[in-house]
Amino acid sequence: MIGWWKVAMAAAVLVSAGAPGAERTGTTNRLTRQERAEGWQLLFNGRDLSGWGSFSGGTPSPSWTVKDGVLMLDRHDGQMSGGDLVTAERYGTFELTLDWKVAPGGNSGVLYLARDVPQTRHVYETGLEMQILDDVGHRDGKIPSHRAGALYDLTVPPVGAAKPAGSWNHARLRVDRGRIRQWLNGTLTADVSYGDPAWRARVAASKFKDMPLFGTFDSGVIALQDHGEPVWFRNVKLRRLPS
Repeated sequence: MIGWWKVAMAAAVLVSAGAPGAERTGTTNRLTRQERAEGWQLLFNGRDLSGWGSFSGGTPSPSWTVKDGVLMLDRHDGQMSGGDLVTAERYGTFELTLDWKVAPGGNSGVLYLARDVPQTRHVYETGLEMQILDDVGHRDGKIPSHRAGALYDLTVPPVGAAKPAGSWNHARLRVDRGRIRQWLNGTLTADVSYGDPAWRARVAASKFKDMPLFGTFDSGVIALQDHGEPVWFRNVKLRRLPS
C-alpha cells in the first residue's frame, strides 16, 4: 500500500507540474478576465493580420505570416526591406506588452508614435523604437544604445536584460504624457521625458538629429519592423491610458 501511494503521488505531481504549462499555451493571444476589466485589447488575434497593414499603405507584405498562433517575419536576406507592419489605429497615451524572439544574428524593433507623412519615407523617421536584437550575434550588440530593450540610439539598457536568441522575451512599453518607459523581462531599460527641452537635446545628440519630425508626435501607429531578418511575436496587448 505504501509503495502504491508513493507512485500515485509522484504521478499526481507530474500531472500538476505540467498543467500550468498547458494552461499558458491555451491562453496565448487571449485576454484574462482581469485584463478585459482593465481595458486591455489584443492587437494580434493569433489567427491572421486583422487590424494591421503596411506602413506604405495597403495590405501587409507577404513576408509577414501567422503560424501556430505566432506572428512572424519570414525573411532571410538580412536587409532592411521597409515592409513594416503597422496598426490601423493611432495611439497616444497607452501601455503595450508583447513577447518577441529573434533568430541568431537577428534585428528588429517595435516602433510607436509614428506617422506616415509626406515629408518622410520610413517609419523610423518619425517613430521611436524599442529595440529587438540578438545582442551577442548581431554587430549592433557592440553599441550600448542599440542593444535589446533600448530606446534605440537614445538610451542604454542594463547589460543582460535580453534572453539569448531563440528565446522568448517579454517586453512592456508605457507612454504617458511627457514620459516614456520601457521594460524587458521585468527590467526597466528606458525612462525618459518626452517633448520637453531635455528630450529635444537627447534627439539632437543622436542619429535622428537630421530627421526633423522624429519624436514630435503625441500619437501615432505602432509598427513591427521588417529588418530583413526573422522575428516572431505573440501576446501583443494594449490598453489606452487617460491622456
